[in-house]
Amino acid sequence: MKDSIFGLANKTALVTGASRGIGRAIALAFAQAGAEVFICSRKAESIEAAAKAIREQTGARVEWMAADVSQRQAVDQLAAEALRRMGKIDILVNNAGWNIPQAIDEIQDKDWDYLIELNLTNCMRLTRAIVPDMKKRRWGRVIHISSMMAMGSTPKRNAYSATKAALVGMARASALDLGPWNITVNCIAPGPIATEMPMTLLSKEQQEQMTQRTALGRWGQPEEIAWPTLFLASEAARYITGQVIVVDGGCLARII
Repeated sequence: MKDSIFGLANKTALVTGASRGIGRAIALAFAQAGAEVFICSRKAESIEAAAKAIREQTGARVEWMAADVSQRQAVDQLAAEALRRMGKIDILVNNAGWNIPQAIDEIQDKDWDYLIELNLTNCMRLTRAIVPDMKKRRWGRVIHISSMMAMGSTPKRNAYSATKAALVGMARASALDLGPWNITVNCIAPGPIATEMPMTLLSKEQQEQMTQRTALGRWGQPEEIAWPTLFLASEAARYITGQVIVVDGGCLARII
């Protein structure tokens, strides 16, 4: 695998929001494919534990940093530290994000601003900081973790859907900006994946309703997002850019 067209031998990746869930699964898949990985999350204890576990499972080099990427200064510091410690970043995965459910006439400015910073602005700033290094070597992969909520939605998902849809637009525009340097930019749009956020925010009844919406009759697992992300990061996806891969178990295929 490491030496195949789907492998990441001699590549270095930066993955945000990687202490658990989708981000951790992506970091693990990258390490298994041969990459060196730099991971971050807000809490030092949890991201250090994730790095240790991935090292033990794969034998790969895994570095970590605690960083709250809803804060602009922290994003800038993260980029600088990742480049300093790893020497280069070939692959950037903007995964960190959150949701605060509010109806359109209930949205609080502080919550809207927080989600814009965390789900969208941090992705722009981190991409802007890392891309010059990719340009020097004329190779790079930028992958934003969007959501099926970018293409459809449910009540009280205003800020979340807005930010995840904006990620898709930004990916398409920056794919055009960066294509001449052999840098691809794409989005993965997960559907119902069994991670902390939906399990925390949705009631048991809402979780079951989402299960019934899928064609496969179940929620996805974090590794089922990690594998298509690994594909986009690999040489096998070198002619794919400005695209969105929806990984939703068939949710968006259903009309009623």
